[in-house]
Amino acid sequence: MFANDQTEPLIRPALAVELVDRIRALIMEGELRPGDKVPEKALTVRFGVSRTPVREALKVLASEGYVRLIPNRGAVVAEVTLAEIEEVFPVIAALEGAAGELAARHATDKEIAAIRRLNDKMHAAFESGDRPAYFDLNQEIHSAILAAARNPTLRQQHQMVAHRVRRARYQANLTPERWTEAVLEHDSIVEALEARSAERLGRLMKTHLEHKLNALRRAITADETFSGGNCRS
Repeated sequence: MFANDQTEPLIRPALAVELVDRIRALIMEGELRPGDKVPEKALTVRFGVSRTPVREALKVLASEGYVRLIPNRGAVVAEVTLAEIEEVFPVIAALEGAAGELAARHATDKEIAAIRRLNDKMHAAFESGDRPAYFDLNQEIHSAILAAARNPTLRQQHQMVAHRVRRARYQANLTPERWTEAVLEHDSIVEALEARSAERLGRLMKTHLEHKLNALRRAITADETFSGGNCRS
């Protein structure tokens, strides 16, 4: 079933959380593609667990929108639809734009320095073509800016919607040109934060998300691959 037949046994007590993370990664990286039936038996072998924790993990992933649970069939990897992306991305863009403005005003020097270090690490992941590491660092930067905004309500609202398009954000840059553009956008974001330019940072954060939406819109309209492969965020 899997291109990689290597077993990856999981260790308790973090079994449940790690199993969710591992299966989610299979979906985000395209090893399990939209419309695929999730192979419970193959997952039990790969991760060295019984079917019960696998099924519990799939319930969590269903609540996050990664899979659909179908009676008498099991779990199927959910499609990422243009309608959902069009609905959610403008909301996230508005929230992250507001977070950027607030972070420029409220972030400590220590927080700004930490975000700069994350951006440097993200550059290294980009240069090496390490897509999972790049995405994780990318998300850490966005999360750090949200935290630096010092607005719990804004952060809570962001968390409520962001998980719905997390896979789309992972796959937003479907060409090397767009990936390079995204890295340069992050450089500008960090520079605006260091300059504490609130209006500029807010605008850059919002535009960054708008560019992701435009890339996804073009890809889906053109029926390009949207489930992994060479997709980068």
